[in-house]
Amino acid sequence: MSSVVIGGGVVGLAVARALAIAGREVLILEAERHFGQGISSRNSEVIHAGLYYPTGSVRAALCLDGRERLYRYCQERGIGHRRLGKLVVATDTAQVSKLHDLLAQGRANGVDDLRLLDAAGVQELEPALRCVAGLLSPSTGIVDSHALMVSLLGDAEDHGAILVRETPVVGAEWTGSGFTVHTGGREPTTICCRELINAAGLEAWSVARSLLGYDPAHIPPRHYAKGNYYALQGVSPPFSRLIYPIPEDGGLGVHLTLDLAGQGRFGPDVEWLPSGPLNYQVDPRRADAFYQRIRLYWPGLPDGALVPAYCGIRPKLSGPGEKQADFLLQTEADHHVPGLVHLFGIESPGLTSSLAIAQRVVDTLRYQA
Repeated sequence: MSSVVIGGGVVGLAVARALAIAGREVLILEAERHFGQGISSRNSEVIHAGLYYPTGSVRAALCLDGRERLYRYCQERGIGHRRLGKLVVATDTAQVSKLHDLLAQGRANGVDDLRLLDAAGVQELEPALRCVAGLLSPSTGIVDSHALMVSLLGDAEDHGAILVRETPVVGAEWTGSGFTVHTGGREPTTICCRELINAAGLEAWSVARSLLGYDPAHIPPRHYAKGNYYALQGVSPPFSRLIYPIPEDGGLGVHLTLDLAGQGRFGPDVEWLPSGPLNYQVDPRRADAFYQRIRLYWPGLPDGALVPAYCGIRPKLSGPGEKQADFLLQTEADHHVPGLVHLFGIESPGLTSSLAIAQRVVDTLRYQA
């Protein structure tokens, strides 16, 4: 086997597709019953423009590259998506300077279509919105993430890749010329490969620790940030764009996203979790804080309109109060193991960046070869 990709989320599938198109014999090992059941199915399905991330960071570069690749791919394959645009809003004058900072950051990153609007300009676009100023990002959009993953898997399989489900990786070792990978599940087996790509999302750390002889100093810290979402019930959102507040510690604030059917949902918030068993239940009591935060920019939100929807858990490399860490694509240059790539901390904008991440992995392995 040329390449084993651990993880069948959107990033793992994109990597498997790119490797298969590049001529590799690819096996995708997915621990769950179906692909894309982890982080990839528990997010906002937003195509990000790239305005939040430090200039020169891996995250910024992959977001901008991935955004254009993703729009083009969806257009070519007929995958449901829409370039709706979004408004980031300041709800008091103290926040206006932060909009200017975002504008400068986005332009420095190459996002060249941002527009700063005063309250009247925002009202013209979204009459139900309350704010003192807003930043318009026309390049932001939404995508049907499940249809995207189905297409990525189909492309990979058309080029010979194989997806094996309910097959968790329990250990691996570097043999000097490749890897021996041990799996659990219903039919435990051993697989030999030349290249091993760890795209296991929340479990990327467990996979790295299971690699015999791998220096634990190369394994970064991990922090769990739970993001809860609430859906709108009995009322249609009076907005045609995505609505975002000023970013907060650990996230982008409780924002409104729309799906392709026009249904609205709010979230995620940031709930830092201890290590241990992960809880995917949405606590209905958190709705009180959601109402307070949403009504800062949508005063017309009716009582009783929010119902628990779902939650996601982000694998963060930085913790509460810390500066946001960059994506970590760990390669031979970092750990000195040929053919090994670890993908750590691939949270937002991982969906947007998926095709660009895949291309970078392929380019890295091609260079190493």
